[in-house]
Amino acid sequence: MKFGKQFTAQMVPEWREAYMDYDFLKSLLKQIDSFNRTHARNHPSTHSGQLRRTLTLYRAFSGLTLRHSHSHGHAHSHVHSHAQNSNPTSPASPQDVEEQAILVNTVNRDGTRKYKTTFLMADEEGGEYELVYFRSLDREFNKVDKFYKSKVEEVVKEATLLNKQMDALIAFRIKVENPHGVWDFSGDRSEEITRLATDIAVSTAALSSSTPSGVRASRRVHIAMDSIEEGEGGSSHNGPLHSESLSKDGEKNKENNNNKGKVEEEEKDKAMATKMKANRPPPLELLDHVKMNTTLETPRSTIKGLLNFPKNSELQFNKENLNRIENQLKKAFVVFYHKLRLLKSYSFLNTLAFSKIMKKYDKITSRNAGKSYMKMVDSSYLGSSDEVSKLMERVEAAFIKHFCNANRTKGMNILRPKAKKERHRTTFSVGFFAGCTIALVVALIFITRARHILDKEGGTQYMETMFPLYSLFGFVVLHLLMYAANIYFWRRYQVNYSFIFGFKQGTELSYRDVLLPSFAVAALALACVLSNLDMEMDPETKPYQAVTELLPLVLLLLVIAVFLCPFNILYRSSRFFCMRTLYHCICAPLFMVIFPDFFLADQLTSQVQALRSLEFYICYYGWGDYKHRRNTCRTNTVFNTFSFIIAVIPYWSRLLQCLRRLYEEKDAMQGYNGVKYFLTIVAVCLRTAYSLNKGISWKIVAAVFSAVAAIISTYWDIAIDWGLLQRHSKNRWLRDKLLVGHNSVYYAAMVLNVLLRFAWLQTVLDFQFSFLHTQGLITIVASLEIIRRGIWNFFRLENEHLNNVGKYRAFKSVPLPFNYDEDDDKDD
Repeated sequence: MKFGKQFTAQMVPEWREAYMDYDFLKSLLKQIDSFNRTHARNHPSTHSGQLRRTLTLYRAFSGLTLRHSHSHGHAHSHVHSHAQNSNPTSPASPQDVEEQAILVNTVNRDGTRKYKTTFLMADEEGGEYELVYFRSLDREFNKVDKFYKSKVEEVVKEATLLNKQMDALIAFRIKVENPHGVWDFSGDRSEEITRLATDIAVSTAALSSSTPSGVRASRRVHIAMDSIEEGEGGSSHNGPLHSESLSKDGEKNKENNNNKGKVEEEEKDKAMATKMKANRPPPLELLDHVKMNTTLETPRSTIKGLLNFPKNSELQFNKENLNRIENQLKKAFVVFYHKLRLLKSYSFLNTLAFSKIMKKYDKITSRNAGKSYMKMVDSSYLGSSDEVSKLMERVEAAFIKHFCNANRTKGMNILRPKAKKERHRTTFSVGFFAGCTIALVVALIFITRARHILDKEGGTQYMETMFPLYSLFGFVVLHLLMYAANIYFWRRYQVNYSFIFGFKQGTELSYRDVLLPSFAVAALALACVLSNLDMEMDPETKPYQAVTELLPLVLLLLVIAVFLCPFNILYRSSRFFCMRTLYHCICAPLFMVIFPDFFLADQLTSQVQALRSLEFYICYYGWGDYKHRRNTCRTNTVFNTFSFIIAVIPYWSRLLQCLRRLYEEKDAMQGYNGVKYFLTIVAVCLRTAYSLNKGISWKIVAAVFSAVAAIISTYWDIAIDWGLLQRHSKNRWLRDKLLVGHNSVYYAAMVLNVLLRFAWLQTVLDFQFSFLHTQGLITIVASLEIIRRGIWNFFRLENEHLNNVGKYRAFKSVPLPFNYDEDDDKDD
């Protein structure tokens, strides 16, 4: 695989625009190469060399002492005298300046350090192409360097915040595990602290002496960080992110010092440690300035908030709170470490990309500019800063020590989860069950056609009873197939769906993983259908009609049992994630609404007919109709009443979620979205009433409300959820950023969404087909809605992903357990 594809594949999707535009720079090099080839054909090589020598004669005289001068600094300042307010990145090389292709300067503008490359051979033929190339190269590098520096500053601030959280945790742990204990810092304990402070100070001195002055300035923010210690429950300035690795660095640096310097440094550092120990406040005093963060995330806290219960933010020292705090900080450390890993990857990939593009430039132009440019890259913040690597080491040490009981293997498995590997047996199983499904479908078609089963006596009764039971599995399988297709296209167009949904790394399902249960359930359901028909036609098994009716129920119970299975088999993490999200949807608005919650609720709005099939299961088997194969549910008042309730549950859940978000976010759009779902609830109830009580008045009212709800929902799908229909977009009536290369795909999706949205017209206009049973028509209409939802899913996540890209949002915010009083003062 070429580097360009590897570079694109390893990018952080949300930071794509902050990476070096390798393809653009490569296209500029192609233009340079094309010009050189054309020029070489039109001019002999000897003439080209003569022209270069002639141009060299007309260049400004570089001086007699430059070539052999030992005062490089003087020569270099002479060369750069034309650059106002600029500094050279590296001393001039011994070679003649007239042989150099580029000169790289650092320019300070508005307090920002930028790099500017001067191309010294612009007077040659084709030099304007190379001039454009270096201007673009500088623009890309300054963009990358600025972005990286801003992100490093963010993680440094976050590290300081985590330090304070860890200080409070250690103090809290002392208070819980040893509430009446006395912590003695005398004797051996004092020597241990002194030795630790000595190691840290020596490490800091060695690091400072070995750091170039240009780089040292960029590390000033870490002077305090590198000189702190971690005592037993240190103060708010003694963070556990720094001490473990620093002690190791100190030991290595001390070995390199001579004996005399070592004694002197130890004496100074002992005095410093004694001073630090004397000035350090007692660790438990931290708890006097700390409160618990209380957020309305659980049903209990939400109910208390609505009832205006006073917030109990005071610390309660017990094991339950300690475990909860540790779990919160554990998640925060995992997310923070993941952020550091992405930053390190960002730095490495961009540095490698600049190296690759300069090698290509040197190869095409036969110059030696790459070495000079890469020296500048290596001395820049992007190439020289090691704050991220240091923080990674400290996070690893602190996490292993405080959250994994010093078990490094366990800690690193949590911090660096392994990527999920595709298994061949999954692919084989998918193919096997898919083949079985196709064979069973063909067999079912041939059997029903050859024996005219539906035309015989009892065929209509079979469609009224057994078909709704088996159609449930058809709805589930179709939705899973659409979800598998979504995953395939999300991956193809690099939509970071695992981040959007909040899946843990290594637990996200591939499209093959979704296809496996889809085809397995489909094969089992079709096998049950064929078995049921075979027992119906066999005279020996026909008397056991009641037993044959139980096959759909047995299959449903089997599917539910697998879904609820607590053992770590059959994608347990994904099943539990789905169960937890489903519970949040049912309990809306008691839980804080996140993306997976309202996304699943939207999926359920397209499975209304499946929910009605579940209701029919309860009625058919609960009332004993299966013993006589008769359907008395339609005449049952309770069943008809629950038909209204079952149909509106998904829309009601979405309405409550919108109200919850309106209350928390104060976003008017959530209120408008809630109105949309309210109108849909009214329309669904009216259509249900019309299906039970035929009448022209019901028909007109149901049609009017359904039309209004469908129009509003269609506009919301396309304009809000998909972000399309932007009048001033460069892509006509779409949006500026599109992941799919063909605009026709978006136009076709909009048309399909409109057509499938109005599939409900069948329930109002009562379309009838002689070759199709009513239950079959209802199933087709419900299937079309599921297909529409599958199309909606892709563009909904595409829009969400592009919103994350626009905001460079590649991480989830993790709530922290403690809140310092000084933070409250800042907020005020």
